[in-house]
Amino acid sequence: MNEPPLDLDAVWAFLLIAELGSFTRAAESLGTTQAAVSLRLKRLEERLGCRLVERTPRHVGLSARGVAFLEQARALRAAHDRALTVLDTARQRLVLGISEHVAGPELPALIARMNAQDPHLLMEIRIGSSGDLLRAYDRRELDAALLRFEAGREDGERIAEERFGWFAAPSWQPRAGEKLPVATLSEPCGVRAMASQALDQAGIAWTESFVGGGVAAVVAAVTAGLGIAALAPRMLPLGAVEVGDRLGLPPLPRLPILLHARPAGERPRAALAALSAAFRAAVRG
Repeated sequence: MNEPPLDLDAVWAFLLIAELGSFTRAAESLGTTQAAVSLRLKRLEERLGCRLVERTPRHVGLSARGVAFLEQARALRAAHDRALTVLDTARQRLVLGISEHVAGPELPALIARMNAQDPHLLMEIRIGSSGDLLRAYDRRELDAALLRFEAGREDGERIAEERFGWFAAPSWQPRAGEKLPVATLSEPCGVRAMASQALDQAGIAWTESFVGGGVAAVVAAVTAGLGIAALAPRMLPLGAVEVGDRLGLPPLPRLPILLHARPAGERPRAALAALSAAFRAAVRG
């Protein structure tokens, strides 16, 4: 008797659970519910006759059988994608803008993984300030933009909210009697505006010790001891420390990350769903 074929939707769900380490994030990437993802995995495990995923309240990981099946599942996905595209030689294009304050150190690995998963999708990435990218999106120069919240805009899908803090080099100390030195991005910048407003409302005298053209430059200024900066923890290299409590600085609000998108085609939509899920994972992690 012939064995029934594997449910491909169940295999894709298993791959996302393995890669994202979460049923919730896998469901977000697929645009479905956690219960639906759990059901797909259960059917796959029943079909294979073994447990693939070990789940506890605090951890999701692969079983030994799951680790062994993972490579084969990836090969199946690759073969499936090749079969779908063998007669389709045209590459779809996705022009994506990502804010400097959103594009963290994990971005190159995420883009590389997405390119490997869908070689027929040509991705063009533009990095800039949220304001500049939003204007480019409105001019239809971008298909999508992953940005910090911009005041006055109610559109866009809220992907996550990210915590910000005050960071400095471990040995850095403010000088008595002098204004607090702050490293910032060039204007206009929503994070710069947030930080300056918080300091002004707290009555703390401050001055710009460094004005950079990118987050990487601000991070370099902080680690070099030029002052403090308002940054998301995932942007920081090893060595920088949070100093807000020690210096009595005002707490900073969490800032939303929004996706503005008008992608045309299944591949761009799938790529944006996967990228959004990956950024949610990075922010929560």
